[in-house]
Amino acid sequence: MSQRVRQNCSHGEENYQRNISSETLCSGCLNSDTICGVDWTTLPDDTVTQLFSYLNYRDRASLASTCRTFRLLGSFPCLWGSLDLRSYKFDTAAAVSLSSRCKNLRRLKLRAADSADAIITLQARELQEISCDLCRDITDVALSVIAARHEMLESIQLGPDHCEQISSEAIKVLAYCCPRLKRLWMSGVREANGDAINALAKHCRQLMDIGFLESNNIDEVALGNLSSLKFLSVAGTRNLKWGSAAQVWSKLPNLVGLDVSRTDVNPSVATSLFSSSQNLKVLTALNCPSFEDEVDRNKMHNHTGRILLTLFSDILKGVASLFADNLENVIDVFRHWKKIKNEDKNLDEIVVWIERTISHSLFCIAKNNLKKFDDFWLNQGAAVLLSLLQSSQEEVQERAATAVAIFLVIHNKNATIDCQRAEAILRGDGVRMLLNLARSCQESLQSKVVKAIANLSVDSKVAKVVADSGGINVLTGLARSKNRLVAEEAARALWDLSVVVELKGAIAEAGGVTALVDLILKWPSGHDLLIQRATGALANLATDEKCSREVALAGGIHALVMLARACKFEGVQEQAARALSNLAAYGDCDSNSAAIGQEEGALESLVQLTYSQNEGVRQQVATALWNLSFDEKNREVISAVGGIEALVALARSSISASKSLQERAAGALWALLLSETNRIAIGRQGGIAPLIVLARSDVEDIHLLAAGALWNLAFYRDNALRIIQDDGVQPLVHLCSSSNSKMARFMAALALVYMFDGIVDAAVPVGSSPSSLGSLKMKNIDEVGRLALKHVEEFVISSFNPKAFNAAVAATLVPTALAQIAEAIRIPDAEHVRCSGAEIDRFVRMLGDSCSILQSCSAFALLQFTLPGGRYTMHHSSLLEKAGVGRVLRDMAEASKGAIQVIIFTKIVLQNLENTMRSQVSALK
Repeated sequence: MSQRVRQNCSHGEENYQRNISSETLCSGCLNSDTICGVDWTTLPDDTVTQLFSYLNYRDRASLASTCRTFRLLGSFPCLWGSLDLRSYKFDTAAAVSLSSRCKNLRRLKLRAADSADAIITLQARELQEISCDLCRDITDVALSVIAARHEMLESIQLGPDHCEQISSEAIKVLAYCCPRLKRLWMSGVREANGDAINALAKHCRQLMDIGFLESNNIDEVALGNLSSLKFLSVAGTRNLKWGSAAQVWSKLPNLVGLDVSRTDVNPSVATSLFSSSQNLKVLTALNCPSFEDEVDRNKMHNHTGRILLTLFSDILKGVASLFADNLENVIDVFRHWKKIKNEDKNLDEIVVWIERTISHSLFCIAKNNLKKFDDFWLNQGAAVLLSLLQSSQEEVQERAATAVAIFLVIHNKNATIDCQRAEAILRGDGVRMLLNLARSCQESLQSKVVKAIANLSVDSKVAKVVADSGGINVLTGLARSKNRLVAEEAARALWDLSVVVELKGAIAEAGGVTALVDLILKWPSGHDLLIQRATGALANLATDEKCSREVALAGGIHALVMLARACKFEGVQEQAARALSNLAAYGDCDSNSAAIGQEEGALESLVQLTYSQNEGVRQQVATALWNLSFDEKNREVISAVGGIEALVALARSSISASKSLQERAAGALWALLLSETNRIAIGRQGGIAPLIVLARSDVEDIHLLAAGALWNLAFYRDNALRIIQDDGVQPLVHLCSSSNSKMARFMAALALVYMFDGIVDAAVPVGSSPSSLGSLKMKNIDEVGRLALKHVEEFVISSFNPKAFNAAVAATLVPTALAQIAEAIRIPDAEHVRCSGAEIDRFVRMLGDSCSILQSCSAFALLQFTLPGGRYTMHHSSLLEKAGVGRVLRDMAEASKGAIQVIIFTKIVLQNLENTMRSQVSALK
């Protein structure tokens, strides 16, 4: 009976990286003594200000809190020109604390509709740009108030979530209050009628970029009045009248970019726009079904100096054609544009707009994740996303990273990814790109990039590349982030990486174990997903014996027990139980197992979790109790806190549940049966009936464990009679005769021998038999017993080759011949079975029985339990020595009469005992 290890096989400033070389450390320029001797407040103000600029907001606050000088420098206006609050809770209280620093605030990114009042509290009257995610609950009133208080606004972006409560009324207020508006992008607005759009045309004379995405009701004719417009996007918008749209949009004098992706536009509209518009250079039409079905692909680029971007055109080549110089590798198009110095402002605006529109469309396509796009992703989609990751725009990088993360996933629930898509990212050097971005100091970008890395790492091949590229150190560092989203995704990435056996040690060496334990201990309750991921990673790492010791040393046992006791989130409960199970899976003398049992409330909590309504929790808890029950003290505590009743109930309920739960329930009960007192208690608690049902299972692991448990139970006479009464003989006979598992046949044979060995109650300890069993007729029992023992005999005989036995006899049973026979009939799993002294005594008594079947079976059993190299060989040999069995064995081995198998089996047992004694003597020397 072996313990089970369970493993899951189941987001401004420029980016920068600063590394301190080992040479610098060794030279003494930056050792601890030097650092302690520096008066940091004497550094020039410019140096400290630059240092502040490299920190996220939380670290800025920490540094500013160290002294009055740093507090003053940390409030310099140059540090507060831009705020990205998407990763933070931004409410009125937070706004009050920030307001003194935000007088010169120009750019603001935030999340959630309840931040509208907080924006006003910031008192950032100079605010020029607002970008807001999760906008579903932003109302006309909220947006109108924001516009009225910030008349300097030049850019407003609301999305990609739908702004379902925003209508034309709010758009009109924006037009009246924000005359400097240059860019307006809104997703999913309820409507934008002619009055609203005409108000924009009248009051916002500098408006050059407008996007009404995923909307239902847009006045396409009124859009023709926006004479200042350079870029227009109606991607995903429905109910457009394309004839009218083409007629008026082609007359826009400054229009150079038009995005009609994910609409029902047709090829004639594209032709009309290109032929009629004076300045239109780029028409983006990604995922336009009717357009792509009808258009002649060979005539795509017949408009000189203009590009049409579709899913079947070469997108990167099309963008590269805008450049005056030649580009060898078009996949680097956006990175190349970022590097070159181009004085053409108009061209720069076009490339920036293309990046935004393409990244948005690819994000939407990835989110829908339709099978029909497989060829697109493999042929060019993955390459386009990787190119966008190299954009100079952070929002484009974020959107591309998000698209990478989601386009990989086939089945979200089972964390299944498309290996071909992952391979496409790998071929494009995507792992290196993502890891570079993960080193950014922008936490929102970090969370999205790490999510992509985590999804890629589900593929073991990619996981190894991530590790080889230094990803484990990067992810371990991010797991320590004080930003919940970053830490959450980093924990998940480590969870995925820890599935790969070869990477477990590397994660531990990088400090991953400590980082994961700290996540559990330091984050407060309510962050269930983060805790679940950290716990799942620890559970995977605990499948490695060395890493399991690291988990224990880092305080992981206490942390996991704390979760099992207090956390109500089922995902955390399941992973905590799995982690505890794996920690306890290294032997019945394992220190981890004992340490878990010594934690206050640990075993009681696990017992209570067996009543969970979640089967995944019940499975992992059953496995944990199974492994923990190999420790004698743990068995006592488990029994004392209701573990017997709980596991019997679990075994009973598992009959109508999954095979996995059946296996683990049977295994947990068998482990408890290592204590002889539990055998009577489990029999009385009704544990026999469900085990008989499980013994009928077609699954080898299940019926093996059930048969093993019934063998231990049958040691007591009243239990044996219960097995007979509950029709347990037939399934045991069937297993003994027909199971494909030799170990299951062996266990069933031992159970039948216990039940029908004829040893009287005086010789075998019993409890008081229930009155219902007193009516059984001994004649019927004897008849059933004879038939059962006949099957036991057939099993024993089937285990050896008569020719080999005869050859051994002819060779006068020399040790070499005996060793060959022993190896041939070895049952490998039998080495995990641990017998008590009483059980060994019972086998010895059977050797002296007049029944040759009992002699053969007992000798066969003792042979299996004493074979060299077995887990409990020393234990069993010591018990046999105490029982003085040597003389009995020698008498039987030298007997001239009797079954040949009994003689050979007893000789092998004697040889096993001698070999064990020699090993003990050698060990002492």
